[in-house]
Amino acid sequence: MISVIIPTLNEADRLPGLLRRLSETDEAIEVIISDGGSDDDTIDIAMTWGARCETGSSGRGQQLARGANIAHGDIFLFLHADTALPENAFEQINDALSSPSILGGNYELRFDGGTDFTNWLNGYYAWLRSKGFYYGDSAIFVRRLSYESLGGIRPISLMEDYDFVRRMERAGPTVCLRNPGASTSSRRFEGRKPWRIFWQWFYLHAFFHLRVPPNILARLYRSEKQIPGGSEQTTRY
Repeated sequence: MISVIIPTLNEADRLPGLLRRLSETDEAIEVIISDGGSDDDTIDIAMTWGARCETGSSGRGQQLARGANIAHGDIFLFLHADTALPENAFEQINDALSSPSILGGNYELRFDGGTDFTNWLNGYYAWLRSKGFYYGDSAIFVRRLSYESLGGIRPISLMEDYDFVRRMERAGPTVCLRNPGASTSSRRFEGRKPWRIFWQWFYLHAFFHLRVPPNILARLYRSEKQIPGGSEQTTRY
């Protein structure tokens, strides 16, 4: 069985469509909503669709770790609420992990929006994946036993996906599922200049490798995550 672990924070608008698509699979799955304190209808919607719900403090690392702690599946799929999987996603994952040597992997990712910048990002993300780098918005999946042997996702304030992927890539072979891949929202980039996005990406990774504490990285990240109207975005790369 595949445990689909979805971290949420005020995702009432996106959750119904996502849960409907997940319910249409014939594969054995369980859906876990790990919520970080939503004040909209996120939890009510999740329960209506039969998802298991776990609530607690916000922070994607903490939410993913909490979700994994209650999961029953032998495969974990960490899925962002604004990422759409292909119709045969679970069949793809099961087929990929039929090879005992594969620990896990992710999906080739396409950003919506159709702007010059998002089109460039599609190519950039593909290049990063060829070097073994990818992030949570690309629907990371992993065998339970591999997840546990790697120490799981650390409940840190930022870069929890990057931190886990680096450990998984060092531990053994992974696979990137393509044709079709997954798509995700470009809402996190709205109102931001491309050069600032790329510069932030660069210095956060540099500081992470210099062992700057994740809570400080999170403050740096939030300081620039403002969208038109002054409200802070709830999603990140």
